[in-house]
Amino acid sequence: MSTHEPPADRDGSPAPTGADSLSRSAVVSGPVREAEPAPGTESGRDRDHDRSEAAEEDEELGRSRSRDLLLLAGICLAALLLVNAFVARPFTVPSGSMEDTLRPGDRLIANQLAYAFGGHPQRGDVVVFDGTGSFLPDSADPPGFWDGLRSAGRDLGLVPAGNTVYVKRVIGVAGDRVRSTGPGAPLTVNGVPVDESAYLAPGDQPSDVAFDVLVPRGKLFVLGDHRSASRDSRDHLGEPGGGFVPEDEVIGRADWVVYPFSRLTSLDRPAAFAAIAGTGGHGEQG
Repeated sequence: MSTHEPPADRDGSPAPTGADSLSRSAVVSGPVREAEPAPGTESGRDRDHDRSEAAEEDEELGRSRSRDLLLLAGICLAALLLVNAFVARPFTVPSGSMEDTLRPGDRLIANQLAYAFGGHPQRGDVVVFDGTGSFLPDSADPPGFWDGLRSAGRDLGLVPAGNTVYVKRVIGVAGDRVRSTGPGAPLTVNGVPVDESAYLAPGDQPSDVAFDVLVPRGKLFVLGDHRSASRDSRDHLGEPGGGFVPEDEVIGRADWVVYPFSRLTSLDRPAAFAAIAGTGGHGEQG
């Protein structure tokens, strides 16, 4: 009687038999992936809910960033307005009365803290001031609501300074005696000649007119550097106030020319006025 051996697989193992045997392809195949939950099922609703929450968080984050940017812009604007009102204000030079120190269209910065803590304008300073009541007559009408609003806007730098604001150089302070004998002679302050060649416009005389004034307490005597083209204290000598500018009408000391950039410079006090120090009067103020 013959015997029959079961057929062997290629690796030498007995070949599987029967319906329960797994084919080689089933043995080596990867794991079966879990099917995506169908929309509307409980798992699908959870996933949709998570996505909705993520979208709402992104939207809230965007709104938060917008609020932060608006707050930052508001803080910057408020800081700028405070600086304009109390620290430094920009002004545009309207005329050639201060050439060549300042030219029409120059943008300068007036330092409003220069005289804020008991200080006083000094001889040689270039100052920005409101000429109402000194270079211009006071208005006969009481200021109204819109006048006050415009004034507040000017203080904050939101409204142009207008035609009542001037920029000139301080020549005499309270108690000084300022004299001129006319063309060909220098100005004298308390008897001391002032060498103004460092800032006078080329070809200009210190003064084409003669005058002799004593500066009252709390007032300033101011002139333009372009003397032949400047309406200044000399032009108002015979008017009420005598052409003297009240110190409390000074907005600030012009410290810098900032535009155009080619003319960027500081406006330092000329050394010529140091010769007048200690000559008396009430001019020796801090």
